[in-house]
Amino acid sequence: MSAAPEFSRPVRIDQLARHAQPVTITADAAEREALAKRFNLLALDRLEADYALNEDNGAIYARGRVRADLAQPCVATGVAVPEKLDTDFLLRFVREGEETPEGDELELDAEDCDTIGFDGLTIDMGEAVAETVALAMTPYPRSPEADGVLREAGVLSEEQASPFAALLSLKDRK
Repeated sequence: MSAAPEFSRPVRIDQLARHAQPVTITADAAEREALAKRFNLLALDRLEADYALNEDNGAIYARGRVRADLAQPCVATGVAVPEKLDTDFLLRFVREGEETPEGDELELDAEDCDTIGFDGLTIDMGEAVAETVALAMTPYPRSPEADGVLREAGVLSEEQASPFAALLSLKDRK
C-alpha cells in the first residue's frame, strides 16, 4: 500500500459544485517540508494554488494557477538554486480504466492537458498540484559557479563537444 500524499486535498466527486468557483489551497510548513524531501529540494518556502473544477463528457477538469518558491541543488556544485514558479495548469481527471479505449484515436490540440486517473469517487487536488510543481521545476538547475566547476573537472561545454567543434579543430591544424 502506498503512503498518503504529503499535500492531500481530496475532493469528493459528489461535491464538485462546491469547487466550480475558484478555490485556494496552501501547503503548511510540515507539508512543504515533506514535499521538499520527496522532490529532493533544499527548500520549499511557498506552495499554493487557485483552481476551479468542472465536469465535461465524463471527465473532470481542473483549471488554475500554481505558485511556489523553492530551491534545488545545482547539478554541478550542490549549492541552492532558487526558483519562483507562477504558472497556469489544466488537468483532466478520468476514471481509471476509462482513459482511451484501444483503437480509438486521441485528438490533441492547444488545450492539451495532463490526464490523471482516479477511483471515480475522489480526486486529490493537493497531490495534483504537487506533481504539477515537480513537472514545472527547472530539470537541471545550475548555479552561476557551475560552468567554472565543470570546466575544472574537465567537462566540455556544449560548444566544445559539438560535432562542428571537432571539424573546426581539424581546420586549425593546417
